Amino acid sequence: MTAPAKRPGRRPGSADTRGQILNAARAEFASRGYEKATLRAIARAADVDAALVHHYFGSKEQVFLAALDFPVDPATVVEMAAGDLSRVGERLARYVVALWEAPEARERLLAVVRTVTSNEEMAALVRGFAHPRLVAPLAARIGGPDAEARVEMALAQIIGLAMARYVIRVEPIASLGAEDLVALLGGALQRLLGS
Repeated sequence: MTAPAKRPGRRPGSADTRGQILNAARAEFASRGYEKATLRAIARAADVDAALVHHYFGSKEQVFLAALDFPVDPATVVEMAAGDLSRVGERLARYVVALWEAPEARERLLAVVRTVTSNEEMAALVRGFAHPRLVAPLAARIGGPDAEARVEMALAQIIGLAMARYVIRVEPIASLGAEDLVALLGGALQRLLGS
């Protein structure tokens, strides 16, 4: 008896298909970088049709965010700078502090921070992803001289707070209440990003 011929077409999704796609995406992004990775290459590596990758994730950006297990959509952050910039620092600080104070998001963010601080390939991957999706659009929204440098400095403030509070646990930052953090971070972000 001969084995039945393999049926052509897309392999149906299984319970583990999403995981296989994410594993393939991590490998593809790590080896090729964000810009050069494609949904087709990810699908090929996962042995699925590209339409199935699109079905599970929608876009390359969404695959990337899922592969990193990153709980922040850059578009949400950029939208916080829409309209009146007189309180953009507080809006952004409140969002950041709420995100970091949520235990499930904090664990995922800490994993990303620890990975990018110890792995240059991942750091380059995150930089390549973040600049066109977060830094450049946010700089365009806030405008003015040195807008990109001011956005990068604001991100440095946020990353520095995360390192000091959640990784190194520097006092008194580690034990400040959420509203105190919002006030301190919001003031710094407002000076950098606001009008």
